[in-house]
Amino acid sequence: MSTLSERYQWVCEQIDVASANRQHVSLLAVSKTRSSDEVLDLHRLGQVAFGENYIQEAVDKINDLKEHNIEWHFIGPLQSNKSRLAAENFAWVHTVDRLKIAKRLSDQRPAEQPPLNICLQINIDQEDSKSGFLADEVVQVAVEVSRLPNLSLRGLMAIPKADTTEAEQTRSFQKMADLLQTINQTLSQENPDHRPLDTLSMGMSSDMATAIHCGATVVRIGTAIFGPRPVSPRPAETKQDDH
Repeated sequence: MSTLSERYQWVCEQIDVASANRQHVSLLAVSKTRSSDEVLDLHRLGQVAFGENYIQEAVDKINDLKEHNIEWHFIGPLQSNKSRLAAENFAWVHTVDRLKIAKRLSDQRPAEQPPLNICLQINIDQEDSKSGFLADEVVQVAVEVSRLPNLSLRGLMAIPKADTTEAEQTRSFQKMADLLQTINQTLSQENPDHRPLDTLSMGMSSDMATAIHCGATVVRIGTAIFGPRPVSPRPAETKQDDH
């Protein structure tokens, strides 16, 4: 059986191959259900950014590992009553799917911390089972979110429909890239000094190469690094992370 180090090296190599002569691509290691020790083992191999799905589980790990230089990303469904924990403990939130959540995160971000990096979640294939903004509404939402004082709007996040062909995946990912460009054009008209959005958080173990070819700048990888995920006692939730 391959080791954590071998799996991690393989994933990094796959990203390098897919992103050759393209934009820089960051690896977000999905550590949902993984122990603090497992996170630390991977961090010691050089991984800095980790993605978590469950607030309380994540906060426990953050506290366990606070002496280490780890960048924490929240990538799960965010309920209003948990937004303060996200605002206080994370560097990034990828799954902002309502304007209400964005406003709460801005209001609850501690003044002594830098602005919270966020991505707007897009329901790119208009699936009833998934949350997120629709493509035809998110441009105006982005304008409103960009005005919030304690947030840094960085880009978009999506999970395309599962069990599709590579051609279908490509169409969904390309829609995301086109949408990011449209939002940047709109924001530059609204405020010429606004920093362009630079993040497309999309692509998991099964489709990361396709996502990178379409412009992904962050890929969210869990099982390909850590191995099969342990069975969780939690009730099923809408998946926001790597399969």
